[in-house]
Amino acid sequence: MRGRRILAIDPGNAKCGVAVVREEDGKPRMVHGEIVETPQLADALLRLKEEHDFDLVVIGNGTTSRLAQEVVRQTLPGRSVLIVDEKDTTIRARERYWEYHPRRGWRRLLPSSLQVPPEPVDHYVALILAERALHAE
Repeated sequence: MRGRRILAIDPGNAKCGVAVVREEDGKPRMVHGEIVETPQLADALLRLKEEHDFDLVVIGNGTTSRLAQEVVRQTLPGRSVLIVDEKDTTIRARERYWEYHPRRGWRRLLPSSLQVPPEPVDHYVALILAERALHAE
């Protein structure tokens, strides 16, 4: 799957985490991440298709997975869709957040597993879903 781009979606009731991931030198890298309101998911998919032209859509099997699958199939007909297990992704996403935003000051003294990031991490959940898809192939 080297060089392919993946669009990963962490579906939710009110908001969805979205990440575009590309594998570089054998390691997945998030090239774009954002959080979109669930009703605006279709618009975001069309915009991201134009900006990043991904090959595969990965969707977590959580809360509103079926709704997200339907939106993807209607908005991006013909794109391959892969459903991935979301188990433990929120906890891992909190830790991943600190890799992209190094802790400073007093935050360096506490383990990252004891800290809650100051902003939503849904797009990092999407990143982890994409990584799981890459490792499954």
